[in-house]
Amino acid sequence: MSYNNKGNAKNSLGRLCVLPFIILTYYCTGFSISPTIFQHNFSADTIPFKRNRPVLPAHPNDSLIVPLKSTNPLLKDTIVDTITKNVVDSFTIKGSKDSLDAPVVYHADDSMVLEVPEKKIMLYGKTSDIKYSENDLSAPYIEYNQNNSLVKAHLVKDSLGKVVAFPAFQQGDFKSVIDTIVFNMKTGKGLTKGTYTQQGEMYVYGKTIKKINKDVFYALDTRFTTCNLDTPHFAFVSHKVKFINKKMAFTGPVHPEFEGVPLPITLPFGIFPLAQGRHSGLLAPTFTANEQQGIALENLGYYKVLNDNWDVETRGTLYSYGGWKASIRPRYYKRYHYQGSLSLSLQKYKLLDEPSSNTFAFTWSHNADTKARPGVNFSANVNVTSSKYNSQVTNNPVVNFNNILLSSIRYSKTWKDLPFTFVISANHSQNTNQSYTSFTFPEVSFSVNTLYPFRRKDPAGDLKWYENVGVALNTSAKSQSYFYDSTGHRPVSGQIKENFQFGASHTVPISLSLPPLGPFQVSPSISYNEEWFERKDKYRYDTTLHKIDTLTSRGFYRAYDMAFGVSLSTRIFGMFTFKKHSKIQAIRHEIRPSISFSYHPDFNSKYWYTAKLDTFSQSQPAAYSVFSRNIYTGFSPTKSGSVGLIIDNNLSMKIKSKKDTGEAAIKKVSILDAFSISAFYNLLADTFNLSPITINAHTNLFNKFNVTAGATFDPYQVNNSYQRINKLIMAQKFSLGRLVSANMALQTSFKGGDKKNESTSPILDPQNINPTTGLPLDEYQQEAAYIRNNPGEFVDFSIPWSVDVSYSLLYTKFITQSINFVGFTKSITQSVNFNSSVNLTPKWKIGVTGSYNISTGQLGYASMFLSRDLHCWQMAINVAPVGIFRFFSINISPKSPILRDLKVNRTRTFVNQ
Repeated sequence: MSYNNKGNAKNSLGRLCVLPFIILTYYCTGFSISPTIFQHNFSADTIPFKRNRPVLPAHPNDSLIVPLKSTNPLLKDTIVDTITKNVVDSFTIKGSKDSLDAPVVYHADDSMVLEVPEKKIMLYGKTSDIKYSENDLSAPYIEYNQNNSLVKAHLVKDSLGKVVAFPAFQQGDFKSVIDTIVFNMKTGKGLTKGTYTQQGEMYVYGKTIKKINKDVFYALDTRFTTCNLDTPHFAFVSHKVKFINKKMAFTGPVHPEFEGVPLPITLPFGIFPLAQGRHSGLLAPTFTANEQQGIALENLGYYKVLNDNWDVETRGTLYSYGGWKASIRPRYYKRYHYQGSLSLSLQKYKLLDEPSSNTFAFTWSHNADTKARPGVNFSANVNVTSSKYNSQVTNNPVVNFNNILLSSIRYSKTWKDLPFTFVISANHSQNTNQSYTSFTFPEVSFSVNTLYPFRRKDPAGDLKWYENVGVALNTSAKSQSYFYDSTGHRPVSGQIKENFQFGASHTVPISLSLPPLGPFQVSPSISYNEEWFERKDKYRYDTTLHKIDTLTSRGFYRAYDMAFGVSLSTRIFGMFTFKKHSKIQAIRHEIRPSISFSYHPDFNSKYWYTAKLDTFSQSQPAAYSVFSRNIYTGFSPTKSGSVGLIIDNNLSMKIKSKKDTGEAAIKKVSILDAFSISAFYNLLADTFNLSPITINAHTNLFNKFNVTAGATFDPYQVNNSYQRINKLIMAQKFSLGRLVSANMALQTSFKGGDKKNESTSPILDPQNINPTTGLPLDEYQQEAAYIRNNPGEFVDFSIPWSVDVSYSLLYTKFITQSINFVGFTKSITQSVNFNSSVNLTPKWKIGVTGSYNISTGQLGYASMFLSRDLHCWQMAINVAPVGIFRFFSINISPKSPILRDLKVNRTRTFVNQ
């Protein structure tokens, strides 16, 4: 007999209100209740017989309350009292064989039907669901049979044939949407039809899926893809597939389909990794063609996970003309301690019918977590290559034009509660164009923060003026050498030994912080400097042989210097206000003038000499230092007493916004962030007392135009021989002087689209930690290089257009004195860097990036891209028409990173000889 909770009988409806509680006890506790008794008690309209069952204790050590009958014959069937009795493991209740291990929680959105004799329960409703252990099933129709622990569910359609809802099943990490499911709640096994599930980035559809347990299931007539449409643009189709949840998929014969059309390409089997995070495996290559090096198989490699802290990547490239490239790149990472990577690349550059050249590149990056050892830090950033390595890297114009390489390895320690800091480092600098390499090792520095020797240990009240006298120490020592690795020079080891140098520098600054004198701040200072040298050099011109001779003496030498100074500074404010209803409320001008005086005695004139090192009649003898070829080059020989004037300005305004009200309506806008002018006058100099006048300015107009500019003026005149004379230009006319140098840099960026919406482009995640693997993203630079060379694969179609432009100008005017020419020489260098893109349609984008030297009228480098969004696929065409390596590439590939290597690629490279 079945009962529906929407019955009209009032008596039955009242009893059915307690039915879910009865059924829940029946199914979850496992008691064997006779269906006949259950039906009788449910159907009868009389009060059932009460049985005095003991109340089970909640814990074996709890008390058991047993009701007792009275011994009085008059109260034969009356319970008169109870006694409390401790019972431990007095009896057990045997569970039913068909009982479950955990409670079943269910919900019917519309109605619930029970078939008690058959031990079935049916749930109806769009969001009906049933939960047991880690199994969760929601469907418009669910049927549970306790006899065999089977749960059945299927989709439901309305009268128009439209699906009301699909069943959704979750077991642990396995989630799926299905048409029909039959599932055993005890064994965890089940059978589904028309199943959709997602494994990582893979969308899997199986006509029939047999689930063995929560981790393993088999699929029949399976389609898996990275396209999220119900009818995907492409898919891999196989008749039989075995899935290990979130780990791996194994297939029989598999073939691809596009728009439901199978391609005549069949593989005998397939292995598809589904695991998130790191796992070892092959790295697919790319086929390219190079006009000079031949056909290439690029970046074939293998990735190996060594342990939780180490992995390694190896790659190789082969060219048909005999060239090759091999690289190995291990990475290491220990959470909360350190992370880093190393890379070694070997390259044989072989052109057709030309001799080959072997080059190498080595990089090392290391960063320590400052929380691992507070006060101690170690970092490394090493980049060493052969002189010709960067110029021989194909299809990478940014690397081709990079000829300055810098490296640094640094260890530092700061003592807690002590003013000491110790740093030791090694540095490297390389100019690949000149085949020049210099290195510094070690470079040691030790500093003492400002100490106040006259200050009381526990001062009470205001400090005396002399208690603010502070003394600090900065000392450094280093050794360095250099060599040329090009042909025609001595062996490298000999050059390093010959060019080896060492030196040291010490600085002791003494300062005094005085209280403000009204609106003025006075700051006196004293500094002592000392440098150590290992050689002296003296130049002499040999008029007979017409060459310069150098006299060198080696040993230990020292020189010292002192300076005394005092400065006076203040701040002046001015404001111009407008009418109340004006959009511009006020303009604010701030002036920060500073006047200083410094005295520098002459302690070093004995280390300077004058010499004339050419035969040109109009040239004058010049002053040279005997320490000019040391690491530290000594101090100035002149006595000076300079008065300095620096005036800095800041200009801003307050505007009223029509959109906002209250305090938010007034916004501060910067007009001029900084505009400064500075000059110094030496009271003790015999001639040329006034130093060159410098002007610097910076502003960020409308938060769009970032402008930086500077200029230097020589205040003195020149005679007919273009030699400076001790006469000021401003004595003849009102002028700061003769412009000798100027520079300006302008940078701006514009883009269209909705400014409120952030970009959704999955170009690159610049975070330090990968949330999936937990490993550092130290491959960021490698990915960034790939993006620079293939911008068409990483475009954001949500931005309809964008323009980034930077402009730089450098002007110099200097005096040239030679046999053929005497006069002013002007030099103007202008260059523009640009990067722009525009959407031709919502799915087509074109862009160009490059640099242009206005002075020479030549393109530095330029590349263009054309990209097409194909939903789950993308097409990109990249062209570099100028540069050392000119190339083009056409690439069609899925968007998903796990299928990046599944692409159609055509690349051709041409080398400019």
